[in-house]
Amino acid sequence: MLSTSLRIRSGPAVALVLFCLCVGLPATVALTPGQDLVAFGQQISVGARTPDLSVSGPAQVVQVGNTAFDVERLRVWGPLRPQLTLGPVQRNAAAQAVLDPEAGPRLQRAAVDAVTGGFLAWYLTGAALLVAITLAASAGAAGLRTLLVLRSESRRPGGHRSLPEIWSHCVRGAGRMTAAAVVASVLAWGAAGGLAYAGAAGGLGDVASLSQLVGARHLATPPAGPVVTGFDGAVIGDSRVARLGGPPLPDGTPDDVACQRSTDSLAEQIAALRGDRVLNLACPSATVTAGLRGPQDEGGRTLEPQVGRLKQVQGLDWVVVAVGPNDVGWIDFLLYCYGVPDCSDNLTQGEFDYRLAAFDRVFGDLLVDLNDLPGRPRIIVLTSYDAFPVEGAPSDVPCPDSRGPEEYPGLDAEKIVLLDERNRAVNDILSAGAQAYGFAVARPVLRPLCGAARAGLGPDLQGLADPFPFHPTGVGSLRMAAAVIPLLDPPPPQGG
Repeated sequence: MLSTSLRIRSGPAVALVLFCLCVGLPATVALTPGQDLVAFGQQISVGARTPDLSVSGPAQVVQVGNTAFDVERLRVWGPLRPQLTLGPVQRNAAAQAVLDPEAGPRLQRAAVDAVTGGFLAWYLTGAALLVAITLAASAGAAGLRTLLVLRSESRRPGGHRSLPEIWSHCVRGAGRMTAAAVVASVLAWGAAGGLAYAGAAGGLGDVASLSQLVGARHLATPPAGPVVTGFDGAVIGDSRVARLGGPPLPDGTPDDVACQRSTDSLAEQIAALRGDRVLNLACPSATVTAGLRGPQDEGGRTLEPQVGRLKQVQGLDWVVVAVGPNDVGWIDFLLYCYGVPDCSDNLTQGEFDYRLAAFDRVFGDLLVDLNDLPGRPRIIVLTSYDAFPVEGAPSDVPCPDSRGPEEYPGLDAEKIVLLDERNRAVNDILSAGAQAYGFAVARPVLRPLCGAARAGLGPDLQGLADPFPFHPTGVGSLRMAAAVIPLLDPPPPQGG
């Protein structure tokens, strides 16, 4: 009888504890909702990834609509491995402020505290859920144990005990069993939480940016085309430096014809002013991903990546880079502002911010490629010019280029200011990235459309009546060359 009694007491209790540890704890991890917070200027949800059978593992970042990847910096022992869920990375004032030398350290600590605090809040919520699951499982186990006791009493020689005795026996057993399950679950959760907090806090201790937290992945653009020699410099980029609308090259290659490269393009202007031999790889509609770092379809041809071509050019002294407007779809926002009375709505601003953040990421990949070019040529990044004057912008009677077709509202002073702000946001990315790698930045100043008339060789930009509005004329291309040429030679060594 003693053996039977022990089996009745210990069997269900052991099974309950094992159930709570092996089933209840993973269920708690899966059912506990993530905690929403803001860190590094990004909206993040903090929770835990689904446990597996390994004794340790990394935290995980899940980018909504994109991918999930492990964060090796946050390696945790035990089943509670943090999971950070975020949407597309946003470039905003809070994210930029982290890089400020004065405010940055304080904001970095605040971001780390937000992430660790969010996980702690998730952990406490999970603890309450685990206790609830344990109590529910204990109630079920107590009922099962009661049935086993009644079955044992029915087979007891000499008859079963009185019902009050059986009830008292079952209640005491259920209490001991529940207490054992709750204590085991709480201790296991506490140990797992301690290990998770130690791993997360240790891994976040020296994090200064989101990219440092999740890691960076760069696939270099491979070389493309045959080896080329005999050039001093090269120009890569979009239609601004291909010079749409200019005279075509008389002996142009099929790629020159497809990209409508002109005799007064930036490359040709620099060549004429300096006597250098300059390779022009620029092409209209080129972006970082489709044109510079990836192939581009243009003019009925599939063009090899411009950076890939650069890697096959030997002996380059310098490279000029012009990107940005196509990457953010600048023409989309410009035409939208022409067509509606007010283009400063939150929807299009959100879309611009999304595209700007995407450009920020791919521009970083381009900078790595340029930094690793054979021979380490000097890199000059060209910023984007303003198409309309910000100060003194026409408001009462706009000029024909800002007015646009009669059936549309056209541009006014407020719209021009908005477009200028967005152009400056693109230029801020170009300048910050270039300066981070020690590249030079050329800031051409072209006479905008609708600006005050002045004597000269003609307009710097093509207007709405021209074949390619908002693109440089030959004069504008010359002004761009004037901004680039002083930066082509390395600065003299500092004395002393």
